[in-house]
Amino acid sequence: MKRYLTLGYGVLCYAVFLVSFLYAIGFVGNVVVPRTVDHGIAASVGEAVVVNLVLLGLFATQHSVMARPAFKQMWTRFVPQSIERSTYVLMSSLLLGLLFWQWRTMPQVVWHVSAPAGRYVLLTLFWAGWAIVLMSTFMISHFDLFGLRQVYLAWRGEPYRDLPFRTTMFYRVVRHPIMVGFLIAFWATPTMTAGHLMFALATTGYILIAIQLEEHDLTASLGDSYRNYRAEVPMMIPGLHHHGGHSAGPHHAV
Repeated sequence: MKRYLTLGYGVLCYAVFLVSFLYAIGFVGNVVVPRTVDHGIAASVGEAVVVNLVLLGLFATQHSVMARPAFKQMWTRFVPQSIERSTYVLMSSLLLGLLFWQWRTMPQVVWHVSAPAGRYVLLTLFWAGWAIVLMSTFMISHFDLFGLRQVYLAWRGEPYRDLPFRTTMFYRVVRHPIMVGFLIAFWATPTMTAGHLMFALATTGYILIAIQLEEHDLTASLGDSYRNYRAEVPMMIPGLHHHGGHSAGPHHAV
């Protein structure tokens, strides 16, 4: 029974993630969904700034703190290791849902591209950014990243095994293609409002900090294989300080 509950919990957490991920595309792109970055709750500028920063801060804090090895070590004393990743994914998804639900509109227009060609390029980049994010998760291990592999192994009664460190496709061009995809998606918009700009600036700042934390953890756990990878492949901008060749080791980003 416990094994089936573990598997069911993992699948449920993944389903919640999938809904939040799809909603995020609509939220940032102002498509389909009822509440978006430009159509949230009406509020004064002061209220909007404070509430939106709190919402972004809550997500950033949870997303970074729960991903750290020290927290995981403490957390798994209370939560079975098989559902640790699923619980992390669930918490992140719920906090994203809170942000979507309570986001305050800041409608002032910062830039507006009306030329059809310009709009087409920016919208193409927007969708390409999300495609890069999703594709990059499968280039490492999508199902391990979102907790399904862990609960599946628990259901099989098998111990969890870390995946080998590997660099495939996008990971041979930049070390953090998932983050690159997010940045493209968040900034590529024909109409940039004050609210969208706040969202893009805050998430960019968070991404740059989170990458430093993640690289520290990866270097600590993988040692020379990750140091060599860092020396050979640029962090986020293709071609920057790339000296040729690829690491033979694997890559497992968070």
